[in-house]
Amino acid sequence: MKETDIIIIGAGPTGLFAVFEAGLLRLKCHLIDTLPQVGGQLTELYPKKPIFDIPGYPSVGALELVDNLMEQIKQYQPEFTLGETAMTLTKNDDGTFIVTTDAGTQVKGKAVAIAGGLGTFEPRKPELENIAQYEGKGVAYFVKNPESYAGKNVVIAGGGDSALDWSIYLAEKVNTASVTLVHRRNEFRGALDSVEKVKTLKAAGKINLKTPYEVVGLVGENQLEKVVLEQEGGNKEELIADAFIPLFGLTPKLGPIATWGVEIEKNAVKVNNALDYQTCIEGVYAIGDVNTYPGKLKLILCGFHEATLMCQSVYKRIYPNKKYVLKYTTVVGIDGFDGTRKEAEKAVIKSID
Repeated sequence: MKETDIIIIGAGPTGLFAVFEAGLLRLKCHLIDTLPQVGGQLTELYPKKPIFDIPGYPSVGALELVDNLMEQIKQYQPEFTLGETAMTLTKNDDGTFIVTTDAGTQVKGKAVAIAGGLGTFEPRKPELENIAQYEGKGVAYFVKNPESYAGKNVVIAGGGDSALDWSIYLAEKVNTASVTLVHRRNEFRGALDSVEKVKTLKAAGKINLKTPYEVVGLVGENQLEKVVLEQEGGNKEELIADAFIPLFGLTPKLGPIATWGVEIEKNAVKVNNALDYQTCIEGVYAIGDVNTYPGKLKLILCGFHEATLMCQSVYKRIYPNKKYVLKYTTVVGIDGFDGTRKEAEKAVIKSID
């Protein structure tokens, strides 16, 4: 069993920044996220979109913000369990907690911070009668390990950034047998450079583009072997496929967190915003878009603020008899768990002749 100080459910921007604030207090963190990569909504829903309301950044790309947060917390050596869903929460007699994931991973901590954004992201699945029988046998809703598609005929369906970007990545970086991008319209809703890149790769014969088509059937004995495509107008054709990845976006749901005994209001976790964003369970907090309280605004910068106060509360919970004196990083610098130190250049006293 893994052990830490704070178990953070969700590796979006709020969860990541909480690692930094915890690190300043010498508290370690372990993050659990359903998605196979960090960043939450930023990575999965709008990776190339600019964000205009982050203090100090007139404009910052979503992925750039995630990368900066990862760089900021690197010193504090957080541990991650990605691609797994936090299923159960157990509170021990000594006040510690154990979170168990759907893969059986267990993490023990002294406090829990639910930073799940809009909740657990569940993929929007195409309405195909037999799709469930091929899940894990050729059908996947996330690209967890791109290299696993080497030598395979891959069919990706979708018209947004994820479908475009993964088609590009697999066509350029992985030695696949073929990459086919299927979309029900001729137009794509994504970053212009991605659309242009797909056009270039199509011309080079590295991506097969099928528009306007839809995947209407899956064929195979015990493993996916073919997909059935239907063109607008009714013409059908079969395409050899070892892998089918429908990328139709994600639907946010609270998921298993709703069964943990926390108070739910408006599909969000109710917290005490007058103090520390603690839920009705002592030692369990909710920060970021996942929580609700009077006057709540679902903004990243609000999540950063909530994460800061949450960490201060956890410190007092773990060290009730230890007085914490707030020190400014500008003055004292920061020390990482990895032995590194960041500080301002020291002033010198020197006469000028």
